[in-house]
Amino acid sequence: MNWLKRSLASALCAALATGMASGAEQRTLKVYNWFDYITPQTLTAFQQEANLKLVYDIFDTNEALEAKLLTGNSGYDVVVPSNVFLAKQIEAGVFQPLDRAKLPNWQHLDPKLMKLLEANDPGNRFAVPYMYGTILIGFNPAKVKAALGDDAPVDSWDLLFKPENISKLKSCGVAMLDSPSEILPLALQYLGLDPNSNKPADYQKAEQLMLKIRPDITYFHSSKYMADIANGDICVAVGYSGSFSQAANRAKEAKNGVVVDMRLPKEGAPIWFDMLAIPKGAANPEDAHAFINYLLRPEVIAPISDFVGYPNPNKDATDKVDPAIRNNPNLYPTEAAMAHLYTLKPLDRDGERARTRAWTRIKSGT
Repeated sequence: MNWLKRSLASALCAALATGMASGAEQRTLKVYNWFDYITPQTLTAFQQEANLKLVYDIFDTNEALEAKLLTGNSGYDVVVPSNVFLAKQIEAGVFQPLDRAKLPNWQHLDPKLMKLLEANDPGNRFAVPYMYGTILIGFNPAKVKAALGDDAPVDSWDLLFKPENISKLKSCGVAMLDSPSEILPLALQYLGLDPNSNKPADYQKAEQLMLKIRPDITYFHSSKYMADIANGDICVAVGYSGSFSQAANRAKEAKNGVVVDMRLPKEGAPIWFDMLAIPKGAANPEDAHAFINYLLRPEVIAPISDFVGYPNPNKDATDKVDPAIRNNPNLYPTEAAMAHLYTLKPLDRDGERARTRAWTRIKSGT
């Protein structure tokens, strides 16, 4: 099934899941998840097994979800915020603690990843990881080789943060995420600074680094790069790991001669998680726990990873995931790589202000 068919299937799945299993006597579970982020079969199977009406709605930004959560009555029983947003939302008191007794499949979660998540959810009290990924470099091998030769440092942030490298890539196109909360931590880390710094002086240094390479960045965008790198319109992008997996598949399906490769830089990168959580005002927390526990089954979560192109945090599902995904160290980081990955944290007011101002100047190039 190609990418467009997967997207249409996911949208159809949402509509079908809303309309199926109707009946006044049946319980209702309301789920709010990212678009194109689950298989239709998963929803149908859970609905039938639990004998309930499943209302499955979709969103496309953390901000859209947060707007609903902060009203105090989202209307949903299960939601899927990313871990940095989760931390702020926990502080705001929008979630209820999970009942571990109702989540026996918790045992399948990778303890190393759970430890990382304690930076956003101390004690792992409020949420369960669903999928995860990293920020990495996607590239067109032929075009990068033509620009930089056989020894192009595609496994290092040197590829982009050293002006002598990125200046040679300008002609074939370089894109970066339009996300100060993800790009500036990379710049900070590259400079040997805390990627979660709250110091305005650190953001001034990151800004200076970015302004040196700003003339060679074609554009900042959080999704356009996927199609452009698959079509050969750009040669390098900084983006989400699964998006490059999807872009590579698009190029293969299009048979356009474009090859998309990716690397998790050796210096490290942010690792992010999309989390399953239950809002404090959930009408059906019992079935919410049952749904989360269902997704923790190895045989359930593995096909979802195959479908969406992202790894899952279930250690007992790894051998069930498509080898093309699970054996790719850029998607499933090795233990050695994990030592260089870090979670992002909410900044204090001064840090947030400094980061926003730096990003505004970087985007404008002044």
